[in-house]
Amino acid sequence: MTRGRNLAIGFDMGTGGCKAVLAGFRGELLASAFEPYGVEHPHPGWAEQDPEEWWGAACRCTRKLLERSGTQPSRVLGIGFAGQMADTVPVGSDGEALTHAVLWLDSRADEQAARIIRKMGGKRSLRALAGTLPTGKDLVSKWLWFKQEMPELYGRTAKFLDATGWLVMRATGVMQADRTGAGASGILDARKGDWNGLFLRALGLPGDKFPEVSACTRVIGVLKPLAAEELGLEPDTLVISGMSDIPAATIGSGALEEGDAHVNLGTSGWLVVPVRRPPRLGRYGMAAVASADPALLIVIGETETAGACLRWFAENLSGAGAGAVEESDYERLDREAEGVEAGAGGLLFCPWMFGERSPVPDTSLRGALLNLSLEHGREHMLRAVYEGVSFNLRWLVEAAAGAGLPCRPLRAIGGGARSDLWMQILSDVTGREVEAVENPQEAGAMGVALAVAVAAGAYRELKELKGIVKVRRTFTPRQEPAAAYGRLYRACREAYPVLSRLGARLNR
Repeated sequence: MTRGRNLAIGFDMGTGGCKAVLAGFRGELLASAFEPYGVEHPHPGWAEQDPEEWWGAACRCTRKLLERSGTQPSRVLGIGFAGQMADTVPVGSDGEALTHAVLWLDSRADEQAARIIRKMGGKRSLRALAGTLPTGKDLVSKWLWFKQEMPELYGRTAKFLDATGWLVMRATGVMQADRTGAGASGILDARKGDWNGLFLRALGLPGDKFPEVSACTRVIGVLKPLAAEELGLEPDTLVISGMSDIPAATIGSGALEEGDAHVNLGTSGWLVVPVRRPPRLGRYGMAAVASADPALLIVIGETETAGACLRWFAENLSGAGAGAVEESDYERLDREAEGVEAGAGGLLFCPWMFGERSPVPDTSLRGALLNLSLEHGREHMLRAVYEGVSFNLRWLVEAAAGAGLPCRPLRAIGGGARSDLWMQILSDVTGREVEAVENPQEAGAMGVALAVAVAAGAYRELKELKGIVKVRRTFTPRQEPAAAYGRLYRACREAYPVLSRLGARLNR
């Protein structure tokens, strides 16, 4: 570690914008910044972003961090990116993006997923082989979509990069994939740390379209002169391989030992548990993928819309207006929902607003407010949103517990972890203690910033970071709401097959 250079910048390139932190190697948060960007939906079920908007947001965040903290660029030893998991960006030989990034949320490749299942011997055979089934939102399906639907562009594609890989390439000029990004494809050979050539050949995908796989804490290089100028950093600033957003958030949650568990309440939501051996949870859409820690895997159950449900309510039903939601709006919503009894007067919100990945893999599924009556007001609908997202997370927690992963306690991160009301509801619904961490919205950015500290030699391994993350408050489950929540949770699970059939009819 260079004397006097003991700071790192971590970027969490989320769906709604870039969160960035300037942090010390002991986990001190010196400054944070956020720059928003949008999602384009050019066709039903599609979701895209311009990668250059990611880079522009990272540059603006960096300058804000340095200005707010009064830090000289020469004190920043290194940077790391945590990009959205399961995005894909086709790039040419010169590194230019050939089209917009296709996001994790995008479900255009349903037909390709169905072809993969048929080609690999059907659902039972493929689930036994891979542990889970591909959907139209998975990387392998999207790569095949490009091959089959855009053959000219596919032919010009030198490499398929994910969000993290594209940002590292933009910063250093090096095309590579980090271990977690490659693992999100389902075709990483975790023992070798490289792509599974057998799977690639079986799918008809040439291996030369996929970059070298790197360890997450590997130093890839230093900033290109132009990148350094755009970011406002020194040209000798180190750039690590980085990782996908969920593995970065795992570090930032402090749930780093085998069997630890954390939940995220951001735009999307998830349950993550580090494991040594993958449990069989494929029927719930849960998969064990590569962790930033090479000794472990992480089981991920991702629900597509968590905080997005609350934002939808705020923009459309609370009077805040689209794109105008402020922090004070969420504080007001908490107060409004707190005045409603547990169970929202029997109103049930099913939070499947853009299809679902876990606990029910179903891209055409959509949400619903059920049992709505003239007795319900806006405040009941609001309370039902908090509870419905929590029911979906309970489904994931119970699936994991059935596979020997008890998820006790649950660490909590993401914007929703700032809400004491939501944390208490989550604790009551799941029957688990919930530990809300400090600075929960910065967990992903802090996780990758601390990975820079590991790369710099300040720590020997990622597990040593567990004691760095602090808990702001622990929430304990209460007995009184258990009966109401139990009834609604069971109703939520019973509603799924009906809504699934309707979604398939209306949305395919």
